[in-house]
Amino acid sequence: MQWQLGLRMLDLDGIATGQSLCTETAPGSLHERVQVDDDLFKEPMKKRRRSDRDQRFRAFPSVEQSALKEYEKLESRTRRVLSNTYQKLIQSVFLDDSIPNGVKYLINRLLALIEKPSLDPIYIGLFGSSGAGKSSLINAIIQQEMFLPVSGESICTSCIVQVSSGCCEQYEAKIHLLSDQEWKEELKNLTKLLHRTEELGREEADKWDRDDAVEEAIWKLQILYGNGAERKNYEELLRAKPKGKIPTSRIITLKAEEAGELSIKLDPYIRTQRRDWDGESAETQIWPLIKQVEVTLPKSELIPEGVVLVDIPGTGDFNSKRDEMWKKTIDKCSVIWVISDIERVSGGRAHENLLNESIKACQRGFCRDVALVVTKSDKLHLPEYLRERKVRNQAIQSQREAVLERNAVIKLQRNKILKEKLTRKLPADSKVLDASDLVYTVSAQEYWQQALLTEEETEIPKLREYIRKRLLDKKRRMVTKYVTEAFGLLLLTDSFNCTENLPNEFLHMSGLRRFVEERMQLLEKAIDQCFAHVVQPLQEGVRNARASYRRILGAFLVRSRGNQGFHQTLKAVCLKNGIYASRTLTRIDLNEAITQPIYDQIDPVFGGIFRAGKPTGSALMPHIDAFKHSLQEKMTEIGIRNGWKYDSCKKSFLIQEISAILGDMEEHILRKKRRIYESLTTSVQSDLKPCYEEAAQITGKKACERMKDVIRRGVDQQVAEGMFERAQERMQHQFQQLKNGITEKVKGSIATMLTLASSQGDGLYKELADVKSEYREMEKLHRSLREVAENAVLRRGMQEFLLKMSPSKVGPPTT
Repeated sequence: MQWQLGLRMLDLDGIATGQSLCTETAPGSLHERVQVDDDLFKEPMKKRRRSDRDQRFRAFPSVEQSALKEYEKLESRTRRVLSNTYQKLIQSVFLDDSIPNGVKYLINRLLALIEKPSLDPIYIGLFGSSGAGKSSLINAIIQQEMFLPVSGESICTSCIVQVSSGCCEQYEAKIHLLSDQEWKEELKNLTKLLHRTEELGREEADKWDRDDAVEEAIWKLQILYGNGAERKNYEELLRAKPKGKIPTSRIITLKAEEAGELSIKLDPYIRTQRRDWDGESAETQIWPLIKQVEVTLPKSELIPEGVVLVDIPGTGDFNSKRDEMWKKTIDKCSVIWVISDIERVSGGRAHENLLNESIKACQRGFCRDVALVVTKSDKLHLPEYLRERKVRNQAIQSQREAVLERNAVIKLQRNKILKEKLTRKLPADSKVLDASDLVYTVSAQEYWQQALLTEEETEIPKLREYIRKRLLDKKRRMVTKYVTEAFGLLLLTDSFNCTENLPNEFLHMSGLRRFVEERMQLLEKAIDQCFAHVVQPLQEGVRNARASYRRILGAFLVRSRGNQGFHQTLKAVCLKNGIYASRTLTRIDLNEAITQPIYDQIDPVFGGIFRAGKPTGSALMPHIDAFKHSLQEKMTEIGIRNGWKYDSCKKSFLIQEISAILGDMEEHILRKKRRIYESLTTSVQSDLKPCYEEAAQITGKKACERMKDVIRRGVDQQVAEGMFERAQERMQHQFQQLKNGITEKVKGSIATMLTLASSQGDGLYKELADVKSEYREMEKLHRSLREVAENAVLRRGMQEFLLKMSPSKVGPPTT
């Protein structure tokens, strides 16, 4: 045979101008490909054992288990039908010298659907400061009291920790270390930060020693290389041998039969010890190299497979790679719980910074839901509470009553404050604003002890219920989309064997192509109008930024205590191009601070552009949905007018495939959203980089004041030369690139689809395998979607009725 099939995907070049719908990889012969596929599809063809399926869903109540099992069965049967169809197509063209474009397309699309993951993980980020109770909350949710280290007198979780359940039989942890190059970058910055010259006077040297940035740098080097490492230069430390053993793979894997056993093994890697701690172990000696930790639990009765709980430190990291990972981790979370203990929730700069960062994640990332989780809600000093109590319509008889009343008040107060903050930053119709629970008051300690509160009153079960509902809803949407796409492909596959009325096909398709061209022009205009809404807020934001940047800069550079404890922190900011993230101090981002007046103006409009909902002038996705519906309606109209009764399958395929093509567009847009949103700070950071680099080189007497002067002059100069205007232009350019990307993808994909749909009879179709049995099976599965959904609603109604009829639970004895 002269032609070759790709190892994963067939070549679609030449079918139509525009981008291919599938990705190519290394080529191989068809015979090799068939052998690979035989192995590839052995596993999907196996029937999952009932007991294994039950194990996967045991985190759910019986009603939800039934719904999940039905969706799982639908998905499994659909994959089996796709696998059978795929193998039949491969075998039918095995000996041919060329493959028609239509068959290539089908094989590629079938393979892509077969290999599509069952469910992308749901990341739930627990975002909070050290000591807020993130680890304790995760321990309670997974029912392992001391699994992750909880903050005490000398320790706290020191890196990003992901916890999920899977199919493994053991408890497992993977500890990812910085690569050699990533550590060299950090080492270079740490040694620059510690560099002193003999010109420093005694007074300035004392100030330098008290700097938090310096103490942390010394601490890291001493842990990794031993005492005295802080006095060595970069080249000497490169030659030095670390105290701990570093695996060449830069991954450490730990396994254990029991949770407690893994906890003991994992403990030294994810704890930050006190800086004057005298203990020493091989694990703690490589702590500065740890990038993130992934923990996988065996099948859990409490956390369903497909959910990842992420313990996210509140401030980022001095290392560029870890800091970037910190931001990306926040942005990939579809849910963020801001964790704050009950004594800090009523104020404080750290708490406000966490809330602001979480709301930004809604703007730039995949986050769709933000909630405040108030921890340690059992803490209450009763005499003080009674003295300051404002609700006096009934007497408080016990500590428990006081705790419940205080928690209810906090929920009402914080819910109102959080909703107002979200309303200022997000579009008015954002789903998060309609959430019934924006605030939870939880107590991990009471969950275990239940001295004051019942298990339900600790609200840990409520969080678990939230997790289950999110997963069930995502599974429902995923399976519905999956079965619908598969049905569309089987429709086309079956229709390829039909050769009736082919002469009329050209007239039908040419009219449809003209309609697509007209609608594409309207879509481009709609996108332009949609993005135009951000122009005026951008301009107003630029004016505000020009008017306020000196005040913002002054607030950062002028400290009430003078330069004491600030000299090396400022140097650290300059070394990292305007950003400094410490494990103990509030995160500093100078670029973000001076562009904040622009974000204050554009945030509501920006969120409006990327929201889902009813078609409006500013929302992007509804315009794409309207484009999709107009094409589908046109196909139906053409089919009725021209008598497509013989080819209803093809019409149905076109309608389904348009949904698949444009349905994937939303994820593409969300991935681009982050780059657009951050383009303002990225632009400012790029313009100020020479200024930061110059300031970072300053040493000697009065170094701190000289660094401040360089920064002031540099910012003034860049503003005078149009720094904020350039940032505006770069954001508008990013919007334009997104528009071009959308139109190119849509044009290319629709053109490819129409070409394929009109290529019926271009040879070899009479020799294609008969897939009528697979089509009939897929038709049944597609009809089953509605039945499964109706069953789920019925079960849910029965469950709610039974819950209303059941007696309420009695709380612990009053004290």
